[in-house]
Amino acid sequence: MSGARLVVGPFNRVEGDLEIRLDLDQGRVAAAYVNAPLYRGFERMLEGRDPMDALTLTPRICGICSISQSAAAARALGSAMGLEPTPQGAAMAALIHMVENASDHLTHFNLFFMPDFTRPAYAGHAWHAQAVARFTAMQGSAQRAGIEARAELMHILGLMAGKWPHTLAIQPGGVTRAPGPRDKVRIAATLRGFRRYLETVVFGGPLEAFAGMQTVAELMAWDRGDAGLFLRIAGDLGLAGMGRGAGRYMSFGGHGFAAGLWDGGMQALDLGGIREDLSHSWMLGEGLHPSVGQTLPDEDMAEPGYSWCKAPRLAGRTVETGALARQVIDGHPLARDLARDGGVLARVTGRLLELARLPGMMEAVAAAIDTGAQFLAAGKLPQVGTGVGLVEAARGALGHWLRIEKGRTAGYQIIAPTTWNFSPRDAAGVPGPVEAALVGAEVREGETSPLSVQHIVRSFDPCMVCTVH
Repeated sequence: MSGARLVVGPFNRVEGDLEIRLDLDQGRVAAAYVNAPLYRGFERMLEGRDPMDALTLTPRICGICSISQSAAAARALGSAMGLEPTPQGAAMAALIHMVENASDHLTHFNLFFMPDFTRPAYAGHAWHAQAVARFTAMQGSAQRAGIEARAELMHILGLMAGKWPHTLAIQPGGVTRAPGPRDKVRIAATLRGFRRYLETVVFGGPLEAFAGMQTVAELMAWDRGDAGLFLRIAGDLGLAGMGRGAGRYMSFGGHGFAAGLWDGGMQALDLGGIREDLSHSWMLGEGLHPSVGQTLPDEDMAEPGYSWCKAPRLAGRTVETGALARQVIDGHPLARDLARDGGVLARVTGRLLELARLPGMMEAVAAAIDTGAQFLAAGKLPQVGTGVGLVEAARGALGHWLRIEKGRTAGYQIIAPTTWNFSPRDAAGVPGPVEAALVGAEVREGETSPLSVQHIVRSFDPCMVCTVH
């Protein structure tokens, strides 16, 4: 297979369109080129509009993480107004966002990641029959239970966000609906039910016990619930060393998690160092900071471009973002131990670790609801101004950069988590995080959609519609 080339895609169980070109050498990936083949143009749609239209349009970028987009837009607008949400409004916006992130983690594990282990190619492994029973598409018992639990949790969004996806409940000054005493009781009851499901089915034990582990050795001894099945599979297939990253992690923080940059140790996060490299994107213009950047699609799709995705870099370097990054930067001992390898096991466990931590955080917010407080503050947009909205979506760091001139949107730039992770090469020829993680992956004779490639790609959980917005 030396010198061969393989194009993998489109990928199923991925939000949006994704295609990856692989250069092969001796049954391994020698180089990878990630292509986001669909251009959508939301940033251009916003130009010339009333800035408040961002609250309506940006959530429609994605049907999975629309609240993340809504929260980032609200923060960007609030930043431009000089408006802070009321304390209770901010707390309710955080609760709504945490519900979406927890639901996303659950969906990724049950519906996107684990079904790959039901494939016939793994039939000789001792765990295969259990994986088939639990995670076969449309039939697995874990999937049915997960969908039901997710639907129950999202009742909170019905109460507080009105609908999901594409809510308008989150505003620059807070949230549009003030919960009453009965809502507070219902939210608490819903969260108790979600905790019960997680402890019974996903983890097979107390959430605090899973979240309290400090080392990979402790983790690999966890043999309960669907998490235990995953860890058994991970140990058998060597997922710890598969798809290793560069070890640089970034998080914008929020909802109780710290912000920062991890590169062998904690560093301050200087967002002034962001540049959107366009050298291998089908984009015109030069690489700029998103506060002054543009989105000018190259209709000729000229080389050396090979993707509609830009290549954001922080101080000229790639960074990985996501649940693992959040937990590493937040200082969790297990996450930092996992980051020593930083492969498939680390990324998926990062999401499980966060899924174990989120219920306690949501319960604390729900218990502190003050039904007599103010939940929304009023503000006024300037005729000229700028704003930045930074949040942590389930997949990682999401930023909105807004420019207002003459009361209208003069510029709107978005860098999504998958833009960071699935970026193409930059002007120095440095591959994006996923492109780098795929190097060395095994490609067996006759494979057209290599299992190792599927596992690595899904460990990052791409949301391609957000990438090309």
